[in-house]
Amino acid sequence: MVRNDLRNVAIIAHVDHGKTTLVDGMLKYAGTFRENQEVAERVMDSNALERERGITILAKNTSATYKDVKVNIVDTPGHADFGGEVERILKMVNGVILLVDAAEGPMPQTRFVLQKAIELGHRIIVVVNKIDRPDARLGEIEDEVLELLLDLDANDEQLESPFLYCSARQATASLSADEEGVDLAPLFDTILSHIPAPEGDGEGEAQMLVSAVDYNDYVGKIAIGRIERGSLRLKQDVLVCDYHGDMTPYKSKISAMFQIEGLSRRPVESASVGDIICVSGIENINIGNTVCSTEGADPLPFVKIGEPTIEMTFSVNTGPFAGREGKYVTTRHIRDYLFKEAMKDMSLRVSETDSADSYNVAGRGEMHLSILMENMRRDGYEFMVSTPRIIYREIDGVVCEPVDRAVMDVPQDYVSAVMEKMGYRKGELIEMNPKGSRMHLEFLIPTRGLFGYKTEFLTDTRGEGVLNTIFEKYEPQKGEIQKRFTGSLIAYEDGEATSYGLFNAQDRGTMFIDPATKVYTGMIVGMSPKGDDIVVNVCKKKHLTAIRSAGADEALRLVTPKKMSLEEAIEFIADDELIEITPKSIRLRKRILDNATRMKEKSKLKGN
Repeated sequence: MVRNDLRNVAIIAHVDHGKTTLVDGMLKYAGTFRENQEVAERVMDSNALERERGITILAKNTSATYKDVKVNIVDTPGHADFGGEVERILKMVNGVILLVDAAEGPMPQTRFVLQKAIELGHRIIVVVNKIDRPDARLGEIEDEVLELLLDLDANDEQLESPFLYCSARQATASLSADEEGVDLAPLFDTILSHIPAPEGDGEGEAQMLVSAVDYNDYVGKIAIGRIERGSLRLKQDVLVCDYHGDMTPYKSKISAMFQIEGLSRRPVESASVGDIICVSGIENINIGNTVCSTEGADPLPFVKIGEPTIEMTFSVNTGPFAGREGKYVTTRHIRDYLFKEAMKDMSLRVSETDSADSYNVAGRGEMHLSILMENMRRDGYEFMVSTPRIIYREIDGVVCEPVDRAVMDVPQDYVSAVMEKMGYRKGELIEMNPKGSRMHLEFLIPTRGLFGYKTEFLTDTRGEGVLNTIFEKYEPQKGEIQKRFTGSLIAYEDGEATSYGLFNAQDRGTMFIDPATKVYTGMIVGMSPKGDDIVVNVCKKKHLTAIRSAGADEALRLVTPKKMSLEEAIEFIADDELIEITPKSIRLRKRILDNATRMKEKSKLKGN
């Protein structure tokens, strides 16, 4: 059975190359919205955090109808930390649109997602986006993409992939670099002619691979996937099984079935080969499971998702201000949230620890975990997290650590500063090419060597550098890396910070707090340029006297404090420090709050 009325395609690219903007244009061109309908920019980025940061975090499905053919489109994340989303989504489609920036060309994540598509044998349409950029270099980009395809062992059909030239913002596409586009018709025509129609045994026993799981408080888990064989009906009894044999097959029933049309889900009675559907009513279903007819378990193989490389400990807030700002503060609330997220995100691992009130959460990178924390705090959760730790592996009896490929584009004046920092962090230079007034650098660097580096990199390059990283491989341990060269300024007592106290403390380093901020003993209130921690009294009040002196009443000049974002806080904290995260605040603190006890513990460690 060949479904000529259907095409399934995913849009893949590096972060910020314009995937979501292109989907906007495709939906508008296909008439998904009414003419007078107000549509937000980047309509697929529905999550508030995605809209703020301008990145896609979750893969999302939509569809557009062109010439009576329904085109199912999957918008995927471009950031390396969310690569797990892309890996599993590619099982739902028959081809991909590879989007490449007309100036930047193929980047690390372009390589990663393209490799996955090539391994699955998908057909590729190459779309060079942002052709209206003044620094666009269309001729070179074609060569770079073809080199990348050769590099990744693409087959002959993939090497013959069609090239289109597009401006997603203007919603135009053309088949030639010299030709000016009018609309997106060339892109849709290429999808219909080049991407194969889904096909399969329409009369066989039903088989659907679950590639994504959504959750709704009213209906529970919603399984999303493509029907590979046969057809499924509403209220049908089904058998759920797993290819890797991790579970015993069990019977269940489909209570609701939807197909995605535009931005909404439309209820349907049945669906057949090639359809991407959402079904609810099946308890305990997970990504990678197969939904089959009750006649027999016939599970489909599922792509093995890349393992997480770093982990952090999430625990109940035990600080003096615990429970004041959060709605959900108990172990049960935190545990339920984390395990529910792990069901939806295959590259997230949550495990119990020896302590009843803390959990180890492993992910693909700092950004992956910081997005999880930000979503938790926005949902009203209050909790603490530790510093990130690397997940080591033993390979052939040797302890190995994850190594990332760091790709940098920096002005030539700042290359020496970057090289020096990379040397400290055990980075190994593997490529160095001039690009006009800038230098393209590639390093292989231990993942732990990148902790806390992004802020330093922006400072060293005066904000002009571009840094992208992606996991490369596991290699034998590289030795000691000093993560931090600064110390912390720690509050001496509980109370409220005063202008007088901060004025006296700011000579010791950079402050993180304003006057009238409530603090407690052991809370980190600033950063010391020296390597050692310093205890400061920011609650100190000026003693009133009857004697007036010249300049006594002059206003105290306070330096503007540095407000730490969540990512900066994760980069900053040392192993003996924690981040206290609430819906209203991000506070840094020492694990041991009492100053005297902490000093005793430190001296014991030095003695050992």
